[in-house]
Amino acid sequence: MFVLVLLGALSFIPLPLDAQSIDVLERDIEAVLDSMDGDFAVAVRNVDDTTETLLMNEHRMFHAASTMKTPVMIELYRQAREGRFDLGDSIRVENEFRSIVDGSRYSLTPEEDSYEELYDYIGQKRSIRTLMQEMITASSNLATNILIEKVGAERTTQTMRRYGTDSIHVRRGVEDMKAYRRGLNNETSAHDLLVILEQIARGSAVSEEASQEMIDILMGQEYNDMIPARLPGSVDVAHKTGWITGLHHDSGIVFVPNGPTYVVVLLSQNLEDEEAGVEAFARISRLIFDFMVGADRVHERR
Repeated sequence: MFVLVLLGALSFIPLPLDAQSIDVLERDIEAVLDSMDGDFAVAVRNVDDTTETLLMNEHRMFHAASTMKTPVMIELYRQAREGRFDLGDSIRVENEFRSIVDGSRYSLTPEEDSYEELYDYIGQKRSIRTLMQEMITASSNLATNILIEKVGAERTTQTMRRYGTDSIHVRRGVEDMKAYRRGLNNETSAHDLLVILEQIARGSAVSEEASQEMIDILMGQEYNDMIPARLPGSVDVAHKTGWITGLHHDSGIVFVPNGPTYVVVLLSQNLEDEEAGVEAFARISRLIFDFMVGADRVHERR
């Protein structure tokens, strides 16, 4: 079961939303999720009017998968602002990392990464900014591990605490199998991803300039089969996906032209049918969009 909180009226709709329309949205989302085997969480907030908030299992813990790359990006900007380095500085691309369990060495393989091209640069230098973009837009695991070593997993988690999150834990790099087998995973909740994405949307993550740069990077996301999939082409989505076996996530900021800006977080795990889970999240994203803008004002068809 979940808790739904959604109050107030959309500012650009002349008539207030009524209880019946809220009930319809709730029933529609329930119907989509009830047809699936798995665990789910959904969190939505209108950035312009926070009384318009939808919460479903928002504090349930999930393996973060690649959604943890958004906190790493925030930490990169934070440390750059402190003067620890410049985002234009270069780092040598290496493929050797140490397990958080015992310090033993491990490496990644291009076949199991979503961005094989970076492996061609091993031994060469690449800018922090470029690696950060590859971490987000192409979800490069190799870039992620290099950057986590640069900023520190523990420091990243500490920064998330200062941002008001309790559940985001960045513990390790990708493919640290010894840590994985011991349950030492990167974790998050829908609530906490909502909190940090809302701060990015408001320009309060690190700085207004850094927040805008993060939005621009997130808008370059190459995997668009969930939140943006069924939205009109005029709608911009700055988002970060994540997936491993039985788990698919998407989390981002939706910018509606002449309409609201809202944050949406969709998390799933223990999926029996992953393809159906992805499609379900695309449908839910459209349901949320129609509700946010008012279905009678949507001019582009599904």
